[in-house]
Amino acid sequence: MILGIGADLCSIERMERTLTRWGPRFRDRVFTPREQARAARRPHEAATYAKRWAAKEACSKALGTGLRMGIAWRDMAVSNLETGQPVMHLTGWAARRLAAMTPPGHQALVHVTLTDDHPWAQAFVVIEARPLGEPFTPSGAAPARG
Repeated sequence: MILGIGADLCSIERMERTLTRWGPRFRDRVFTPREQARAARRPHEAATYAKRWAAKEACSKALGTGLRMGIAWRDMAVSNLETGQPVMHLTGWAARRLAAMTPPGHQALVHVTLTDDHPWAQAFVVIEARPLGEPFTPSGAAPARG
């Protein structure tokens, strides 16, 4: 079952201006060291940050809170699997909120997708509750039987 859906759009140019103006102060407040390391390795650092910013905004919306009620930017972090697939990690208040909204007997899964096409970066987050013990397949398709 779907527990929450969030979407956000971020201007890469605005992110670039913010990074120029506030530098490490902004990066340290909003992004984890892992997210910062990823952005530093990318040729278009501002686009990488803009996608992660949009993902954090989308995640806060999917959690049903927006950026209020104690949620912190760094409570939501995006990393990538070896395949490049983005993954959302929740800690602190965001993790507690996710646990509170997950029905008993279910496991919460946070799905995230990111894209950018200058001058925009976009993210969608879907929070799914899956019954415990139900096999997980990355595509969401039912596992083969037999």
